[in-house]
Amino acid sequence: MHHITVVGSGTMGNGIAHTFAQSGYRVSLVDVSKEALKRALSSIETNLDRQIIKQTLTEDAKTTTLNNIKIFTDLQAATVNAELVIEAATENFDTKIKLFKDLDHLCLPETILATNTSSISITKLASVTSRPERVIGMHFMNPVPIMKLVEVIKGFTTNNEVTSIITQTAKELGKQPVVVNDYPGFIANRILMPMINEAIYSLYEGVAGVVEIDTIMKLGMAHPMGPLQLADFIGLDVCLAILNVLHQGFGNPKYAPCPLLINMVAAKNLGIKTKIGFYDYSSGTKDLKVSTRFHS
Repeated sequence: MHHITVVGSGTMGNGIAHTFAQSGYRVSLVDVSKEALKRALSSIETNLDRQIIKQTLTEDAKTTTLNNIKIFTDLQAATVNAELVIEAATENFDTKIKLFKDLDHLCLPETILATNTSSISITKLASVTSRPERVIGMHFMNPVPIMKLVEVIKGFTTNNEVTSIITQTAKELGKQPVVVNDYPGFIANRILMPMINEAIYSLYEGVAGVVEIDTIMKLGMAHPMGPLQLADFIGLDVCLAILNVLHQGFGNPKYAPCPLLINMVAAKNLGIKTKIGFYDYSSGTKDLKVSTRFHS
């Protein structure tokens, strides 16, 4: 496999493009917005420069990586030679369904269609294509160039050959693939999101403050980041979307999102991406300050 296409140039999309390009793949990065693509290339270059500072990458390797990435706003042009397409668009069911219909029409019959979704059913996405056996989940962790895990999700009809190809591809990227089956939230978010939701409920119910909750989980459970800070990092809108998938998929009230989370998303307090969530990021992310809303 030599040519891959990444659909969506946001945080996850540009991280996936960066990782494949650095591993020697020819990458077509596609988005509807030229401005978004320019921001993506800028982010990739900044992250490559960080690797150079840490002496894990050379200047020549940076140049090669950037040369391996071509940008497109035309989905057809971006996918014409793709052996693997990884969809990394927004975590919205209707958006992904439309994309998979389009990709199925545009791509060669042998092209594998993967999605970086963190919770949406692979089987449902596969069902709108003429190649359900060649549709699979490839859930990277953020930040993609650093995190080792790739959750490989088999849809109900994904064939074993495709699973083997994607598992081997992840290994070639220096990642650790773990294969799971297609049920709401898969494994990573089925376990993580209820923990985050419970932390938000604990804040909502006045059991403890933001810093206290995060400190207990960091010092007591050896988590590198507290659940409220992690929610800010993921994006509170993304957390809410995943919890809604879990709640609807299982019909179990234990997955119901906390009313505080719902209100914060409605108010566009989404975490780092809007500079305000449980913490205030208006002056950066180094010196964490609790949002004034949660001051005691």
